[in-house]
Amino acid sequence: MADTPDAPPSRLPWPPIIYLTAIFLAVIAGFLIPLPWFARPFSDILFATGWLMVAAGIAIDIAAIRAMRRAGTTVMPNRASEHLVTRGPFAFSRNPLYLSNTMITFAIGLITGNAWFIPFGFAAAFATRKLAIEPEERHLALRFGKHYRDYQKKVRRWF
Repeated sequence: MADTPDAPPSRLPWPPIIYLTAIFLAVIAGFLIPLPWFARPFSDILFATGWLMVAAGIAIDIAAIRAMRRAGTTVMPNRASEHLVTRGPFAFSRNPLYLSNTMITFAIGLITGNAWFIPFGFAAAFATRKLAIEPEERHLALRFGKHYRDYQKKVRRWF
């Protein structure tokens, strides 16, 4: 959709739709077709790891949103970017918000012992790449040109 630098990368805010759908489907699949889970003490370790991942994901979200607001650009994935953000969590991931959403999706599975969150988390990450990240990358390259291409060379898409 990003035919001009001022055009938004997409019409819909895909990432929240994708991740909420993945969580919903994982919960439903967990009820309809429960998968086996690990026994104690490994399940306890996974439970604790899940909570650590939630904390890390929330911290990344907060830091990324703060960096975007400080730069004076939108956090909405369906609006045109006003500025290229390369500081804060954007210094180690071009998509820290999507990375944290994926982490939190996996973490919910570890906390609840629902293995369906793992494949649905990967599916959400793939769908986010196709429906949000790739259009955003085209938008940012069109809008910021060489500055964005240089940033792409230095910082990986996910981590």
